[in-house]
This record gives sequence, structure tokens and C-alpha cells, in this order.
Amino acid sequence: MIQPDHVDAIIFDFDGVLTDDKVYVDQDGRETVCCTRKDGIGFDLLRPSGIKLFIVSTERNPVVSRRGEKLKITVLQDVPDKVLAIRGLAATHGFSLERALFVGNDVNDLLAMRACGMSACPADAHPLVRAGATIVLASTGGNGVAREIAESVLKIDPLAKWRPQSADTASES
Repeated sequence: MIQPDHVDAIIFDFDGVLTDDKVYVDQDGRETVCCTRKDGIGFDLLRPSGIKLFIVSTERNPVVSRRGEKLKITVLQDVPDKVLAIRGLAATHGFSLERALFVGNDVNDLLAMRACGMSACPADAHPLVRAGATIVLASTGGNGVAREIAESVLKIDPLAKWRPQSADTASES
């Protein structure tokens, strides 16, 4: 099981984790993907915790960068070796891989998952990924994975960000 106070960084794969793993191609060849706003709130909950947040993807697509900008997290894409990439993130951002959680969904994520001290995957991940993950989430890819990690795994109060501070509460802090 994952101990919430033992997580210093979370590294998310993009396709199949923050998307439903489908790609839509229009008549001009432009690709689009489907993400959920639930994960936007999930990242809003995660950011104040001080946990370092990243997206690492083998794909190179402007949609990955745009989503990272909207979520306000660092994105590495067109990454041929995810283990090398996360080792670089750990060295640059000062966290131990032992205290990192990698969230992946397919066989190309297995080595990165094993390189980190903890791993998670969506419910619809490849069977080998589900078998190797520290935790298998109830959410499927693109349907609230980050939100579930924030609320159910790390036990972050979903109302904390939006709870109005009364005069009594403000004076206690």
C-alpha cells in the first residue's frame, strides 16, 4: 500500500492515464484526445501538497504540452527512455525515486514503474501492468486517475481548497 506521507513526486504517463487512450484524427490529420476535468481538480488538490508533479510521455504532440500548461505541471514528451527521463527529473528536482510514484497503463511503462518506489495504474491498464502495480485504481484511463490518487490514495480532503475560511478558522492558522 502507498503511504501518503512517503510520496515526494508523482510522474504520470499521458495517453491511457490522463486520456481514455483513444486518438481522434480529423480530415486534416490533426490529432485530439479526451481528458476529464476531474483530473484538473485532482491536480488542483495535489499542487498545494508540495508533491512534485510531472507528465512523461513517449508521444510528441502539442496536446500533451497544452494539457500540461493547463494543469500547471512539467511535461517531458518524445521520451524514448522513461527510466532515464525520471532519473533526470529526480536529480534536477531533488527527489528520491524510492519516494516517487509512477502512474502508467501499458507495457512501455513497466520499467519506469519498477524504477520508482511506488506505482499505480488505471483499472483498464494492460494485465501485466496491473499485475506489477503497487495499486490498481478504480478509475479507468482518462476518467479521473489523478483525482482518485489525490482523494483516495493520498487522502487529500477534496473540500479543503474550496472550504471558505471563517474568522474562527483563519485565526487558528
